[in-house]
Amino acid sequence: MDARASRPCGGIGAQNMYKTILVTVDGTSSDRAILEHIKPLAKLAGSRVVLLHVADGWAARTYGADAVSREISEDTAYLKQVREELQAAGIPTQSELAYGVPSKEIVKWVTEKGCDLVAMSTHGHRLLGDIFLGTTASRVQHEISVPVLLLRAK
Repeated sequence: MDARASRPCGGIGAQNMYKTILVTVDGTSSDRAILEHIKPLAKLAGSRVVLLHVADGWAARTYGADAVSREISEDTAYLKQVREELQAAGIPTQSELAYGVPSKEIVKWVTEKGCDLVAMSTHGHRLLGDIFLGTTASRVQHEISVPVLLLRAK
């Protein structure tokens, strides 16, 4: 019997599947869906998780990393909480707060952190806004070459 037959993905061991998973979070209840989906995947694959939140409020877009606002303080605290949750589950995790246009920052972080999977929750469609501007998820999908896991929030 071929030893590869008993391993997932036609012989590719789960340990080789995804080394670094970029998980985008926005601080809303929709994050829970993607986090609960990624936890078992990251454990199975032995992946490192990079949590990314992109602050895109006025202060963040204007001052970038020098921004000081309630939004930035809340975002930092939220990232710390989620990072600690994943670390407590045994998943090596780092968190990053970026500033600016979410789709551009996500694409940048995929490259900088060497991510081989991007996981995002989607919020559904907003009709005219999506038609003319596209969604963050759609823009990211078209600009990167690694797989993108999209999970619709409940």
